[in-house]
Amino acid sequence: MGSGKIMGHATSLEEIRAGTKSPSLFVVFTALEVVVVFAAIIGYIWRGQYSYPHMWMALWAAILASQILHHDTLRGMGLLGTELQSSAWSVLPATILLCLPMLFYGFRHHRLVLLFPTWQSLVPLLGYGGWCAFQQYLTQSYFHNRLMSIIPNRHVTSVLIAILFSSTHIPNVILMIATAIAGFVFAEVFSRHRNIWPLALAQAVGGLLLAAVAPDALIHHMRVGPGYFFYGIR
Repeated sequence: MGSGKIMGHATSLEEIRAGTKSPSLFVVFTALEVVVVFAAIIGYIWRGQYSYPHMWMALWAAILASQILHHDTLRGMGLLGTELQSSAWSVLPATILLCLPMLFYGFRHHRLVLLFPTWQSLVPLLGYGGWCAFQQYLTQSYFHNRLMSIIPNRHVTSVLIAILFSSTHIPNVILMIATAIAGFVFAEVFSRHRNIWPLALAQAVGGLLLAAVAPDALIHHMRVGPGYFFYGIR
């Protein structure tokens, strides 16, 4: 796998094999951490954002504290320019394959039109792109890093990441399917090339295309959690 496979934190499978860490305790505590943090995120989506709107700050602080304690590096989290080109070339074919049907459908049914790009037209891409980058940071830089530190099979961790990513979009079935597929592809790329930025761009392009071509009656304006059910209510 080359340099893209650097674990990026001290507590890893290599240390377990070297005997410097207790395998059972490390696996149990890391798995427990993943379950607790993910459950807290789901709780925030379904209840916390309404009852405790600032709860996300505590969640992010806990994740940052974990990354400090695990000695995660910016390179290991995929936040630097390392492997940028390799990641981009790896995710490009899947992105084209997934976006082409939406482009064809959009132009065929006049949901998409060709316009000269302006700064106003770039605002949604930049705003949504930032949100996608944050999602990839949580999904890959945190959750995927943790899973890869306790599970040696990268395909298994990719499947688990796809399930986690899709679960955060319940009950929006269209988004659940899209994020399960994209989540697996992104995880496979990240496991080989540690860089989240091409993944965030691919998610932003695919997400905006999906929002443009999918009927709002089905996708409910990209809402998830309780907001999905409140769509259309005045």
